[in-house]
Amino acid sequence: MILPKVRDPRFVTIRRGGTLTDADHHLLALWAAACAEHVLDLFESAQPEDPRPRQAIEHARAWVRGEVKMMQARAAGGHAMGAARDLRGAARHAAYAAGQAAVVAHVAAHELGAAAYAIKAARAAAPKDESEAARRLECQWQRDQLPEAIRELVLDDQRLRNGICWSVFDC
Repeated sequence: MILPKVRDPRFVTIRRGGTLTDADHHLLALWAAACAEHVLDLFESAQPEDPRPRQAIEHARAWVRGEVKMMQARAAGGHAMGAARDLRGAARHAAYAAGQAAVVAHVAAHELGAAAYAIKAARAAAPKDESEAARRLECQWQRDQLPEAIRELVLDDQRLRNGICWSVFDC
C-alpha cells in the first residue's frame, strides 16, 4: 500500500478540486521518472529484452511534454508493473518504480511509489550487510534531485506516508 486512504488535496490538481498546479504535477512526474531511471539497470540487466519499464519512464516524460495523453502514460505504467510480476528482488522493484513513475500522470501521489520502489530496488541489489547503507544513499540521491518548487511538498509527503511506504524514507 503506497497511497493513503484519504487523498491529500495537495496532490490533486486544481481543476479536480485540489491545490496542485499543472507545473508542479509535471515536476512530480519528472522527479519520479528520474528516481525510476536511476535503478532501471537493475531490471534491464535481469530482463534485457523487455522494454516495458523503460517505455513507462519515457511515457512519463512524454506526458509532461504533452506528447502523450494521461491514459497512454497510465497504460504504459501498467505494462511496466506487468513486467515485474514474475520477478523477485531488485529487478521486480525497479520495474514497479518505472510503472509508478508513469502513473503519476494519472494520480500525482504515485510519485512516492516510484521513489519507494527505487529505494527498495537499491536495497535489494546491495549485499545484505550493505543494504541499509544502500537504502540511505538512494534516498539521499533522490532528495538531491528534487526541484526546489516541490521539495517541501515531497519531503512532507515522505514524512506523512513513510509508514505505508515500508519506512524507506528515513535518510
